[in-house]
Amino acid sequence: MSQTTQAPRVVISGTGLYTPQETISNAELVASFNRYVEQYNQQHAAAIAAGELEPLAPSSEEFIVKASGIESRYVINKSGVLDPERLCPVIPERSDEEPSIQCEIAIAAAREALAQANKTAADIDAVIVACSNMQRPYPAMAIEVQDALGIQGFGFDMNVACSSATFGLQTARDAVLSGSARSVLVVNPEICSAHLAWQDRDCHFIFGDVCTALVVERLEPCRSDQHWEILGSRLQTQFSNNIRNNFGFLNRCDERGVGARDKLFRQNGRKVFKEVVPMVAELILQHLGEHRIAASDLRRMWLHQANLGMNQLISKKVLGREASPDEAPVILNEYANTSSAGSVIAFHKHRQDMQSGEIGVLCSFGAGYSVGSVILRRG
Repeated sequence: MSQTTQAPRVVISGTGLYTPQETISNAELVASFNRYVEQYNQQHAAAIAAGELEPLAPSSEEFIVKASGIESRYVINKSGVLDPERLCPVIPERSDEEPSIQCEIAIAAAREALAQANKTAADIDAVIVACSNMQRPYPAMAIEVQDALGIQGFGFDMNVACSSATFGLQTARDAVLSGSARSVLVVNPEICSAHLAWQDRDCHFIFGDVCTALVVERLEPCRSDQHWEILGSRLQTQFSNNIRNNFGFLNRCDERGVGARDKLFRQNGRKVFKEVVPMVAELILQHLGEHRIAASDLRRMWLHQANLGMNQLISKKVLGREASPDEAPVILNEYANTSSAGSVIAFHKHRQDMQSGEIGVLCSFGAGYSVGSVILRRG
């Protein structure tokens, strides 16, 4: 008589968060940006008067909040960002013998996640570093983090822009389900201040720096005081040029492009809003339907923290009504857009009050386009 083998249950057993010490308010950012604008317009006054150049427009706190809902952001370095002559963080290079900056912040977040999961390095078999930008091509950041924490096994990097964390989560879950790893550490060291064009009024306020971490393992050996079962994950990508960064190792092969505007983050915000919102809402609803979960049964949505208006509209499309701050918590106002880490920060900070059996969706979306949906149930 044959017996049906039940698929292993996989859980998130710990999360970690590293927040930089320095923060920049909208008021500080606007003051610095407007000094830059004034200097630029003065320096190019003749060309502007001749119609050869367009004058730069100043920014304002009201503009930033209305456009995004962002009120402040944490950064690795404040002085460089606020210097009108520089408008870029100061992050000195380190020797090969020193821990890299991404490794340093990854370790801080990882240690909190491991402590929550009641795990040590000996319990982890794989490390995935998933984020928008790696500070070098190789050796992999994940292997450096693995070595720094004393983890055996393997590690690798992956980049799916703002969806890197959810894509990393599915990859970790797949590794645990296949048996190639007992437990996986997923880390998202996002130093977004370094790829932001702080001179661009349309986006100079968007990003902040942070690092998040998650421990993914089977339910059976889980020793965490609190765990979240991954009921399912679903990923989708669709090519678009509306969010793009052309920086890469080929840049030096054509000197004409070195330092050009397209070598930093840029986006067509209106098109992104119009195209991504329905894409994300539809994916979440389809994903819930596959698991026979009604939208009304959702206790919480931990959405990607890029734009307050996008989150409000996505949650409205999913629920069929306006979502309360409790149902779709926002950390965007304090942290700004932290790329792939945003939805994980929301999950890290807004889950303790949920009861056993309650369900939430962790969802990210961004360049690619890319969307990741992970359905979680509190154990």
